[in-house]
Amino acid sequence: MKLLKGTLSRSIVFFFIFTFICGVVYPVTMTGMAQIVFPEKANGSIIEVEGKNYGSALLGQQFTGDTHMWGRIMQIDTATYKDAEGNPLMYAFPANLSPASEEYGELIAERVTKIQAAHPEKATMRIPVDLVTSSGSGLDPSISVAAANYQIERLAKNNNLSIEEVKFIIEQCSESRFLGVFGEVTVNVLKVNLMLDGILEY
Repeated sequence: MKLLKGTLSRSIVFFFIFTFICGVVYPVTMTGMAQIVFPEKANGSIIEVEGKNYGSALLGQQFTGDTHMWGRIMQIDTATYKDAEGNPLMYAFPANLSPASEEYGELIAERVTKIQAAHPEKATMRIPVDLVTSSGSGLDPSISVAAANYQIERLAKNNNLSIEEVKFIIEQCSESRFLGVFGEVTVNVLKVNLMLDGILEY
């Protein structure tokens, strides 16, 4: 009985010790270090201009206007979540559709038609695959350089910019491979559109 009580007492003591270490000390330490070393990333990589937040560089936004660069397909839900004032919040999720399904084929065909109509000068060119497919997360903020370059003429025409200016904006918003080795060079769609709108300088 004494052995059981002693074991139980030690178990309770260790439970509270490790709860404090893992549940308080470790999170507070990691959070503090993150705020010191890379505060922007630790706070969600929010793009802020003159006190106004325009979104996170890590999360995709849906752009459909002719003056904006288009990103990957997003499955948008504005009915599920609302803010404290009852305003709808946008939520995106992966399609989870089989590439062999009829619905998936219709989605791709619809996107292809829209892209070809907006870029008649490139009707015979192959459309970059990331312009007609969604990402695994449904929230990918970036597209390939090929997908960005495909839209240059439309963006230049509708924003009264030269081809060279749009190319320069794309270069400014390009993100290199991780550690210079992994992945591919990508273009952040939100940053490009903020520059096209004159909100971010380039």
